[in-house]
Amino acid sequence: MVTAYALAFGSLLLLGGRLGDLVGRKVTFLVGVLGFAAASAAGGAATSFGMLVAARAAQGAFGALLAPAALSILSTTFNDPRERGRAFGVYGAIVGAGGAIGLVLGGILTEYLSWRWCLYVNLIFAGLAGTGAVLLFTQQRARRRTRLDLPGAALVSASMFCLVYGFSNAATHNWHTPSTYGFLGVGVALLAVFALWQSRAASPLLPPRVVADRNRGGAYLAVLIAGAGMFGIFLFLTYYLQQTLHYSPVVSGAAFLPMIAMVVVSANLSNVMLLPRVGPKPLVTAGMLLAAGSLVWLTGIGVHSDYVSAVLGPLMVAGLGFGFTIAPSMNTGTFGVAPQDAGVASATLNTGQQIGGSIGTSLLNTIFASAVAHYLTSHLSPATVVHGHLAPSLAAMSLIHGYTTGFWVAAAIFGAGAVICGTLFRSGPLRAPRSAAAAPAEAAVHQASQAPALHI
Repeated sequence: MVTAYALAFGSLLLLGGRLGDLVGRKVTFLVGVLGFAAASAAGGAATSFGMLVAARAAQGAFGALLAPAALSILSTTFNDPRERGRAFGVYGAIVGAGGAIGLVLGGILTEYLSWRWCLYVNLIFAGLAGTGAVLLFTQQRARRRTRLDLPGAALVSASMFCLVYGFSNAATHNWHTPSTYGFLGVGVALLAVFALWQSRAASPLLPPRVVADRNRGGAYLAVLIAGAGMFGIFLFLTYYLQQTLHYSPVVSGAAFLPMIAMVVVSANLSNVMLLPRVGPKPLVTAGMLLAAGSLVWLTGIGVHSDYVSAVLGPLMVAGLGFGFTIAPSMNTGTFGVAPQDAGVASATLNTGQQIGGSIGTSLLNTIFASAVAHYLTSHLSPATVVHGHLAPSLAAMSLIHGYTTGFWVAAAIFGAGAVICGTLFRSGPLRAPRSAAAAPAEAAVHQASQAPALHI
């Protein structure tokens, strides 16, 4: 069920972003919202596993229209630096806190209603989003009609499919199976062919000018690295709270609420007050170092630890780090992009998050399983096996060893990210190229003199 969504979403993101640029972002957003709602309803009413998987895949496909359209509308609507900072501060807070809020809401719905309501609840959110889009959004589309890069779309979709499937397969099987390294190898090869084609295509799906800028390139790498490392918090800490501390799903979700509060604070602080003054380099670097520090702190958990002394502090530091990393990266990744490229720039950010999440899930799950197995084999003895079963203390300690090993690796991911992003980002505040800065005004003049191409 997870893989079906990830495959469709990751494979179609760049295509969905470019369709928003060409067809119109309001139309694309509404189609994505309505399609996502219909797929959620079908999944909630599923009468078989196959129907549920198909609904999840449809959710991913419509999500690939919805996500980049939302971010590109935000990017092209707010041009004033202060307004843009506030808008991206709110957006970054929602992105950073959404996963934790989902843990709380998902736990409540599953425990007190049914797993089906984890899908049905999307109808409420879709209704609110669709109503707001109809009433508030204006139609945005490219000023000049360009052709869709079909070969590029096919190449990148196939590449993302292979990469997401390969990493997902590694998480559930291992890295040595042909279905893992074969798909990963093909995905990398197709991605290389896609990059070569984009430098030669007349109307490239992802114009090289979008990713060639050092700040934007750094932002795309930052969200990929953060997407991989964040699973060290969400994945293993959820396991620890439920399997070791025996929290219910609802309580486990509520345990992440302090982190949400810190994400909201740091996302707004970084985007509204700090990014216009210092630029993304110190913010993203500091955010990744904070996240790495929180994960190192979490390696001190034990079988008999409690939430307040062992978990609360690291969670709050992690929230600060995520807010300083994600929100400025989202703003920077779409800053200075010409309006006709806003959709595909937004989709590149979403793709980085998706691929990062796939890498993080597969890599950290594999390391966790290996660490647990190694701990068990090195501590097996007649005293630790009772009537053919592992002693509870050994089983609990092996899990703790697995969690802390995963935390160390995730901390290393964030540490490497701090070095990479600190090197790649330019020093100083963001400054858009003159042509890119003038483009929104030119687009507004053009739109004011032309009848809208599409009406909602």
